[in-house]
Amino acid sequence: MNKQLTKHALLDHSRKHIHVEFTVPHQVISSAVLNGGIVEAGHIVNLKVPKSHNATESPEKTLANYCASREWQGTTVGMMTAASMDSFRMTKETVQGVDLVVLVTTGLSNPRRVGDPAEHRSMAAQSEETGTINIVVITSAILTDPAMVEALMIVTEAKTAAMLEAGIRSPVSNEIATGTGTDSTAVVSGQGPETVCYCGKHVLFGEVLGRMVTKTVASSIEWDLANRLP
Repeated sequence: MNKQLTKHALLDHSRKHIHVEFTVPHQVISSAVLNGGIVEAGHIVNLKVPKSHNATESPEKTLANYCASREWQGTTVGMMTAASMDSFRMTKETVQGVDLVVLVTTGLSNPRRVGDPAEHRSMAAQSEETGTINIVVITSAILTDPAMVEALMIVTEAKTAAMLEAGIRSPVSNEIATGTGTDSTAVVSGQGPETVCYCGKHVLFGEVLGRMVTKTVASSIEWDLANRLP
């Protein structure tokens, strides 16, 4: 499936990946495995890996090799998930000339409540669990740096709201889960002409973003729950 998301963003959805290509580099803030942090990126990919993934190479290397095999030029922000690509859900709205797009895949094999005791007891340990709620937010508006950080906060709260509404519980504490142990989020700033300086719950951009993320995550969770293997 190929779909125009914004003037400068094109979506490719396959059984193996969710891929967004930008016609010009976009600023992205993310917790992605590959090129996370704040970067100028030409691509974002959410790559499907097996649940029993026992690769000898690092996740970064796996993602980098995949990007090279696809001949994607420039910087790619890369996420991984064991979730089915059938869990993919997308919501798009245009409000007062500003495009907002939310892309979500969901796997709930490792739900956790924030503050649950962690399996890995070293402060520098890396989790190898599978599952993951991966969220990508794209807007046509230019987001200031503070607005990008605030957008991450709104996305996280909205994801948690969807988990609460679905009643997903952590197997560690048996409390309502607030996410999974391996979630990843990316927020993409656009090319304007509009500039968004604030993204909290008192402004329209934050309201629309929060509502869209909650709705999209909830729909993706519903698919995962309905199609989970016993």
